[in-house]
Amino acid sequence: QLQLVESGGGLVQPGGSLTLSCTASISVSYDIGWFRRAPGKETEGLACISSRADVKMVADSVKGRFTIARDNAKNTVYLQMNDLNPEDTAEYSCATNGFSARSCPMAFYAVHIWGEGTPVTVSS
Repeated sequence: QLQLVESGGGLVQPGGSLTLSCTASISVSYDIGWFRRAPGKETEGLACISSRADVKMVADSVKGRFTIARDNAKNTVYLQMNDLNPEDTAEYSCATNGFSARSCPMAFYAVHIWGEGTPVTVSS
């Protein structure tokens, strides 16, 4: 059974960077999305990547600061986050729609297998 595990969150100062990892429990490459939920706000889709990395998208709200990549040999999808600010403070999660295709799931209603999340706090 597929499980997703996020790691890499933590406390970072404004202007800093973090790289989040999303590792799958089985050696199948799925189409993956990264999401975040800040206190009092709705879940926001940030980026997505297809199973072979031939389709990628990044939300306009973080474009230019966040990038997504994957290493299928390690069953891992990465979210590189640069120039972080306090508004980026949230719980970050990865999720999949269960497809290994050319889809790019960046809407929360398009995915149904979620990791438990990793917290990111941006503060001085």
